[in-house]
Amino acid sequence: MPQHAAGPAVTDAAATNAAAAAQARGIVAMMISALLLMLGDSIAKILLETYPIGQVIAIRQLAALAVILAWALSVGGAQVLVIVSWRGQLLRGALFLAGTFVILSALHRLPLATVTAITFASPIFVAALSAPVLGEKVARRVWIAIIVGFVGVLVMIRPGAASFEWALLLPVIGAAVNGLRDLVSRRLSRTDHSLSIVFWSTLIVGAGGALMTPFGWLPVGAGALGWFVLAGVINAGAQFAMIEGLRLGRAAVVTPFKYTGLVWAVLLGVLIWGEWPDQWLLLGALVVIGAGIYMSRVPPAAR
Repeated sequence: MPQHAAGPAVTDAAATNAAAAAQARGIVAMMISALLLMLGDSIAKILLETYPIGQVIAIRQLAALAVILAWALSVGGAQVLVIVSWRGQLLRGALFLAGTFVILSALHRLPLATVTAITFASPIFVAALSAPVLGEKVARRVWIAIIVGFVGVLVMIRPGAASFEWALLLPVIGAAVNGLRDLVSRRLSRTDHSLSIVFWSTLIVGAGGALMTPFGWLPVGAGALGWFVLAGVINAGAQFAMIEGLRLGRAAVVTPFKYTGLVWAVLLGVLIWGEWPDQWLLLGALVVIGAGIYMSRVPPAAR
């Protein structure tokens, strides 16, 4: 009898340990995704010092597309790429292209840490736009967090200060566009496979970059081509790691770890370009990150 009584307890303990282990792996995957995103942005920033933005987008996305296609076919076959909502796919792709163009434009003009910190406001825009776009009810405490987050953005860009420049508005616009993209993704995921969404959006962004080539295209040597390909592979890896992190762990737990990207952005900015963030950027970033983490932990039913 005691042996039989202990059975369920042992099973429950094993299940709890397995869930905790999966959660830990999800956190690690999200942190890897944050690191890869910063590495990819760093390579893109270096390439933009020489090559036109359309060329960087086109070649980088082509490399990423090859990796995504191989992974999608190995995981679920061609059927996972089937489009159910053409309108949703085209809209998300267009928003992804616009966001990519704006953020790369910001990276070309601003320090890596500055762009990264300001674009962390994207979840703030998602929460603010979910009411008018999706018709979702937003709780008062979430609206307070949204306002606090926007105050953090103002602290970082400091409009009216001597250090203000128009380029600081680019990552703000990028964060807003990415917020809209994420809202479209939320609705699109109800009908289309996640790999289909990633694949077609990557294709649209690459095609959009190629359409910009009449405005400038430079010869690419073997060495530079390697950097283009590496940037694409790294960005594809970042998307995979993020998807894996959300699959393994609860979103409210693993999502805040994407903010570790700011640590990598600061380190890479200092090591490669000698860019030291000022106290206003760090203070505003902490406010935005705090608001984002708070909103991620609000139960869906309470939003």
